[in-house]
Amino acid sequence: MPRLAPLLALLAAPAAAGALPPDRAAELEHLVRQDCGACHGMTLAGGLGPDIRPAALTALDRTALVSVILDGRPGTAMPPWRPLLSEAEAAWIAEYLRRGDAP
Repeated sequence: MPRLAPLLALLAAPAAAGALPPDRAAELEHLVRQDCGACHGMTLAGGLGPDIRPAALTALDRTALVSVILDGRPGTAMPPWRPLLSEAEAAWIAEYLRRGDAP
């Protein structure tokens, strides 16, 4: 029974949805600032790409925003990031943008 205690504690602990290792989260923050900012403006208020601050994203639900991040927008300058990002990472970016944590 003593060997089961750590396993039971692990199973009882709630998993943080969309949690990423801190170093990966920092890399994704940098990606938003640099790569997204290159088209959407350094403050993400728009440029070549549209405004992607929280108020501008209210029309897109989380799933739609993740899809845009992963698959891009055909016929626009928005590239697909699926080759470089996992779904979990795209979901993290979507929530990061929707919360307004970005610059």
